[in-house]
Amino acid sequence: MKAIVVRKFGDPEVMKLEEVPKPEVGTSQVLVRIKAAGVNPVDTYIRSGFYPVKPDLPYTPGKDGAGVVEEIGEEVKKFKVGDRVFLSGSLTGTYAEFALCQETQVHHLPERISFEQGAGVFIPYATAYRALFQKAKAKPEETVLIHGASGGVGIAAIQWAKNAGLKILGTASSEEGKKLVLEQGADFVFDHLKENYLQEILEVTGGVGVHIILEMLANANLMKDLEVLTKHGRIVIIGSRGTLEFDPRATMTKDASIFGMSLFNASEADMQEILSAIEKGLSEGFLNPVVGTAFPLEEAAEAHYRIIMKKAFGKIVLLP
Repeated sequence: MKAIVVRKFGDPEVMKLEEVPKPEVGTSQVLVRIKAAGVNPVDTYIRSGFYPVKPDLPYTPGKDGAGVVEEIGEEVKKFKVGDRVFLSGSLTGTYAEFALCQETQVHHLPERISFEQGAGVFIPYATAYRALFQKAKAKPEETVLIHGASGGVGIAAIQWAKNAGLKILGTASSEEGKKLVLEQGADFVFDHLKENYLQEILEVTGGVGVHIILEMLANANLMKDLEVLTKHGRIVIIGSRGTLEFDPRATMTKDASIFGMSLFNASEADMQEILSAIEKGLSEGFLNPVVGTAFPLEEAAEAHYRIIMKKAFGKIVLLP
């Protein structure tokens, strides 16, 4: 089978398309023919070698994917060959024609959700759910500010927040992205490249500020976030690409809570709650992943450049 293989950490070009053996299925395992693989920022951090937990080399990247069950082990009970599924991780990586998974990593994909959409389910929707509900403890009628709202996690957060009855403010910088944010259900959208966007946020909240901020680029925004956070507000740091000079006193005047978050630190119980909520949202129809760009598998390097360097617009996927 064809798969992307990383033999040394580094720039996107270290990812090479190779012919590798198709995995053999164990008794409690599922082999999935990948129809689409999701590309996430965390994939780029791992590939670069800067992520705290590194896989053994060589490895195939990718945690998100969707496809069709190709083969099952004799102890597998929940799936049969031919089932449409999405993945919450795998044993062998999803940037490939096939991925070997534990049965617990495989989930039924409703017919109304395409494989490309299914490849954008797990990390974006699990991350957004954990940030909103398990960390920030969001409640109906609170106001949430979602930075980078036109990206995969941002869109997921809008859909979760809308279903939960929150007032939603989003940021994006392209006209296309701002339009998408409003189409997904945000009440207001702001251009975070404008000098006065913080003042605009305060104005639409009547000077009160926002209760919750989901922060995708903390090194650029964290101090600014505190300017628009209401007293006793909560900030959840989902992403950061550097360091910053920080004044702790800014948190004291607001009695603010700042949460760091990594999806992979979730307990087994928390992850089960997340996955159950995702399956419910997909089945009931209020979760609808948005695909931005699809690349052929051999262009994985370009996909990695795109997700870091370009303005966010939906989910980026690879097609084997």
